[in-house]
Amino acid sequence: MRRSLFVLATALAVGVAAPANAEQVGEVGVDWFGNDIVIDAIKDPKVEGVTCHVAYFDRGVIDRLQKGNWFENPSDTAISCEQTGPISIGDISLSQGGEEVFKQGISLIWKEQVVNRIYDKQNQTLIYLAHSRQVQDGSAKMSMTTVPLYNQEVVWTNGKPQ
Repeated sequence: MRRSLFVLATALAVGVAAPANAEQVGEVGVDWFGNDIVIDAIKDPKVEGVTCHVAYFDRGVIDRLQKGNWFENPSDTAISCEQTGPISIGDISLSQGGEEVFKQGISLIWKEQVVNRIYDKQNQTLIYLAHSRQVQDGSAKMSMTTVPLYNQEVVWTNGKPQ
């Protein structure tokens, strides 16, 4: 609940809406200062049948007061994506950079938590990369997971890439 209010307040302050495609499914308290690990479920909007679970650290009010840096959460993110139904792949990017599947602000303005999807054609695998993006001092903290497509009944709405 506290995380939802913080995200909403941050979104209103920046003038954007909170992400519509993430659903909080878990919240684990990690200390007496109100710090939590939040787990969101994210459905890939262009790949039906794949759900990603993203975990990240949400600083409590006491921690924010104690350590300063009031408007920012750490860049640490963990991700796991699995097949949760029949896979149907829409018009996805086939470039090496892939495409952004999800993003949310983890600071008031300058830092975002991002999930990118990359298609590894040679190994018939979807790669999901979670990382943070900042205007400067980018973070090397990242997490990656894969969803194999080999020997799966996959529907490509625009035809399977050759």
